[in-house]
Amino acid sequence: MRALVAYKPHDIRIEDNEPAQSPGPGEVRVRIERGGICGSDLHYYHHGGFGAVQLKEPMILGHEVAGYVVETGLAVAKVKVGDRVAINPSMPCGQCRYCRMNMGNQCLDMRFFGSAMRFPHMQGLFREEVTLPEVQVIAVPADLDLGLAACAEPFAVCLHAASSAGSLVGQRVLVSGCGPIGCLMVVAARHAGAQEIVCTDIAFAPLRIATRLGADHAIDLGAEPAGLGPFAEEKGAFDTVFECSGNGKALADVFKVVRPRGTIVAVGLGGDVSMPLNTAVAKEVSLRGSFRFDAEFAWAVELIAKGAVDLSPLVTATLPLDSADEAFRLASDRTQSMKVQIAFH
Repeated sequence: MRALVAYKPHDIRIEDNEPAQSPGPGEVRVRIERGGICGSDLHYYHHGGFGAVQLKEPMILGHEVAGYVVETGLAVAKVKVGDRVAINPSMPCGQCRYCRMNMGNQCLDMRFFGSAMRFPHMQGLFREEVTLPEVQVIAVPADLDLGLAACAEPFAVCLHAASSAGSLVGQRVLVSGCGPIGCLMVVAARHAGAQEIVCTDIAFAPLRIATRLGADHAIDLGAEPAGLGPFAEEKGAFDTVFECSGNGKALADVFKVVRPRGTIVAVGLGGDVSMPLNTAVAKEVSLRGSFRFDAEFAWAVELIAKGAVDLSPLVTATLPLDSADEAFRLASDRTQSMKVQIAFH
């Protein structure tokens, strides 16, 4: 069985690993067909990790995948051989205080495929086959593009962020930063009832995709640094802001354009940043963080499977596993790509 393994920055290798085990009771064996390259995968590729989370041993990358069931163990009832499935990479323990509070994304003993947060690392899903608990898979229609099914994980992140903001019905929303998460945030906000969505980035190419996914207006702050200026008038125009870049300056700037008692949801990860505290206090702004997802994964799969959302503009390239290094380099170039996926068969 071939797998894509990261050793150190710019050193990823396609290796032959042991075949996936035959499933035990309550388990399924899945043949992986499509896998999306995530921002965290790019951090492992370019830097060997991010912050304190660094590779300490070789690790299979990947957590945004879909495939089909090739074998089932005893007592498996949700899926059968031949079913196409999306795989949930998040495995909270179900026992800690946060899991008991229905906050599985804050689990104290989280296992998440393709993560170096634990040691030994939690190996990822960029492999040709995997055996895992049935609870981790959700069946999708036989005619659904598995590339779209593989988008369920990042879309779940955005559904979680949208839910954390409260009602968006009829609201004026800003999405700051239009990488894959920012673009999917546009879709999630629209689905949640936002009336007007403005998106910003420092490059034109991602903004074009954001508009294809439903944004009403796009502002290229690279070409027009003062482009948000008019939205700062009368103490701010936006009811809710989703900051998806993780950039400190971008976060500080959105305080100028959110209205009094509006909400800023920080979705993008970054380092320590300064915050305009006086503005936050004077405008009574609510600042919230949003991290990963929990029950939203099943919701994301349902919306994609039913065609309630169209994520097809997000996937800009699909390359074979043998071209994995090229795929990672392409995914790193925001002028050419948005979501790059790998085809495993």
